[in-house]
Amino acid sequence: MTDKLAAAIDNQVWVDKPVWIDLASSDPAGSRAFYTKLFGWQIEVNPDPQYGGYALAKIGGKDVAGIGPKMMAEAPTAWSIYLGTRDADALAQKVKAAGGAVIAGPMTVGDQGRMVVFQDPSGAFISAWQPAAMGGMVTGGAGTFGWPELSARDIDKAVAFYKAAFGWATRLAFAGEGQTPYTEFWLGDDRIAGGMEMNPMVPPQVPSYWMAYFLVDDVEASFRKALDAGAAEMVSPVEFPGGRFAIVADPQGAVFGLLKRAQA
Repeated sequence: MTDKLAAAIDNQVWVDKPVWIDLASSDPAGSRAFYTKLFGWQIEVNPDPQYGGYALAKIGGKDVAGIGPKMMAEAPTAWSIYLGTRDADALAQKVKAAGGAVIAGPMTVGDQGRMVVFQDPSGAFISAWQPAAMGGMVTGGAGTFGWPELSARDIDKAVAFYKAAFGWATRLAFAGEGQTPYTEFWLGDDRIAGGMEMNPMVPPQVPSYWMAYFLVDDVEASFRKALDAGAAEMVSPVEFPGGRFAIVADPQGAVFGLLKRAQA
C-alpha cells in the first residue's frame, strides 16, 4: 500500500475518489517502452503468473500506474480509472440502484484487493478498487495522474448517477461563448473530476468515455516527445482557463491527455 493512501485509510479521504489508473494494452511491452520514454517511469512486471504480466509503473519508487495485457481480444487498448471504495460488493449494488450496470466483478485480485468494473447510464466505463496489499497511486508531480474527464452522450444522466452512487456534487465551470459547458465534479471541498457533453460531430459509434490526463512540466515539450515516440496527435497544445493541455493516442491506440495546471 502506498504511503499516501495508507496515511489516509483511517479518515477514508480516498473513498469515492480516483485512487488508481491502469492500461490494458494489445502490446504491453510496447506500451511499457513508450511510457518509459515519455514519463521516465520505472516499470516492474510482476513475475507471479496469477497476475498475467501486470506491471507497476513507479516514479521515485512510488506507484503511479499499472500496465497489463487486455483481458479480451476484442477490447480496445485503453486507460481505466478506478475510484476508491471500502466495499466493492456493496458498491456494486449501489451502482445498480443508481441506474448503472456492473460489467465485471466484484472480484478478488490475489492479495492486492478487490475490483469491480461498471458502466454509467451515459455508457462510459469506470472501475472501483477496494485496497488490500496494494493501495493506490501517488499524484501531484510530473508523470503522475492529474485529472479524469468524462465525455458523455447525455451528461445529465451521468451527473445524476455519480451523485446517487458516489455522492458527487457538481458545479458549472466558466465556458466561453460558443463553448460546451464544463461540469466539475466535487466531493466535499475537493474538485475531483470534470465532464462535458460530447460534441455532436463525434461519430455516433464512439461511446461515452472517461479520459485520463497526466501532469507534465511542459505541455509542448511532452507533446513533441510523445509524437516522436510514436503517438498520434488528437488535440495539439491549447490554453484553457485552468492551464494548458494536449491530447494524444499512444502507439497502441490508448488516448490520454497531457496537462499543465495554471499557477495559483
